[in-house]
Amino acid sequence: MGTTGNTTGKQNQKQGKQQLGGQEQENRKQESAPDSGPAGVSRRRLLGGVGAAGATGLVLGAAGGAAGYAATRSDAPTALTTVGSTEAMFHGKHQPGITTPLQARGHLVAFDLVAGAGRKEAVALMRRWSAVARELMAGRPAGGSADGPGHDTGVALDAGPSSLTVTFGFGRTFFARTGLTSRLPAALDPLPAFSSDQLDAKRSDGDLWVQIGADDALVAFHALRAVQKESAGTARVRWQMNGFNRTPGATARPMTARNLMGQIDGTGNPKQADEDFERRVFVPASPGTPHEWLEGGSYAVVRRIRMLLDDWEKLPVDRQERVIGRRKADGAPLSGGGETTPMDLDKAGPDGRLVIPDNAHARISSPEKNGGAAMLRRPFSYHDGMAEDGTPDAGLLFICWQADPFKGFVPVQRKLDRGDALSPFLRHEASGLFAVPGGAAEGEYVGQRLLES
Repeated sequence: MGTTGNTTGKQNQKQGKQQLGGQEQENRKQESAPDSGPAGVSRRRLLGGVGAAGATGLVLGAAGGAAGYAATRSDAPTALTTVGSTEAMFHGKHQPGITTPLQARGHLVAFDLVAGAGRKEAVALMRRWSAVARELMAGRPAGGSADGPGHDTGVALDAGPSSLTVTFGFGRTFFARTGLTSRLPAALDPLPAFSSDQLDAKRSDGDLWVQIGADDALVAFHALRAVQKESAGTARVRWQMNGFNRTPGATARPMTARNLMGQIDGTGNPKQADEDFERRVFVPASPGTPHEWLEGGSYAVVRRIRMLLDDWEKLPVDRQERVIGRRKADGAPLSGGGETTPMDLDKAGPDGRLVIPDNAHARISSPEKNGGAAMLRRPFSYHDGMAEDGTPDAGLLFICWQADPFKGFVPVQRKLDRGDALSPFLRHEASGLFAVPGGAAEGEYVGQRLLES
């Protein structure tokens, strides 16, 4: 579950930054100084793509249930020309793409180092990837200059940054292949097996993982191609998955998105204003330990969760609501109130039965029923056409962030695995766990504190 929000205009984004505090300012800014545009119009505004307010996202729970925005955007609509101009920051305490509000388009890619490639080659690759990400996130061509695109493909020449984020992580196998096993954290131990798993090893795990997100499809693809090109000779693609969320301006007012099952999805994700947000999501400092390189980083659990939509859509609405524990029309808990009203898990109906059933997804996945275990869920939906059996190959590219997956994702998923009413309508088809280092300081590349330790 998560919070909702929308893209803002310049004044409202400034207000939003004040409300969200320093972390949002580190990860996102609006470029507004005029330069080459006519009549004082900024370069970012000239480059910005057409869009509007109301960009919202969806996130399923650990097994694919409730979801939402990682960070709140102001409720005021944005001007049509500002979507493309919005810029996320490359440098900062944390990498972008974790607390950044959900983007409309995304690509997830895992790489394996090629035979013979080791630490030296990994250092060079991370330097190249970081340089490309920094330039593209600022709306500049990859490897180019003010005078031309250099070796850039030119795919996104007409667009601004469009909230582009590029996030890098390391899989368990990366450490052995680079001679860094002494720096391997215990939290990267393999995830346990779950009864709903039907995992494809070819689409799981990987030495390196890259998450790309943007509010424009061409900007996202442009970044994908740049990352792939820079990997040549050092790493090969192991798997790639493509996703989407609601496009900015798709709703008349800011509102929580619906997932591919039609449920409003995004009401209870941890909020940056929560006192324990940093503790739950980011790895704390551990100076003098083999894992001090992870300070400010996080762990990403990545799952490709197929929704069995044909089976789900056969259920009447009232049955769907009891499976989830929330009303389909407005996302309110079955115990009453509005979308953000806390669930009354003890409330019974006239027949004496619990209004929110014992096996309802919202009940089982709630922090109250999991000893406070929580994670920041920030996924993309996907649709890859029709499967061989004629059913839709569609669902969720589930991504959750936490300081320790064995205190976040694993205990919640284990509980869901034992009796979640939603589980029969889901199939976990791919899985990965990655350590995502903290953000790069000025003059650093991502992962430098690990690779040069």
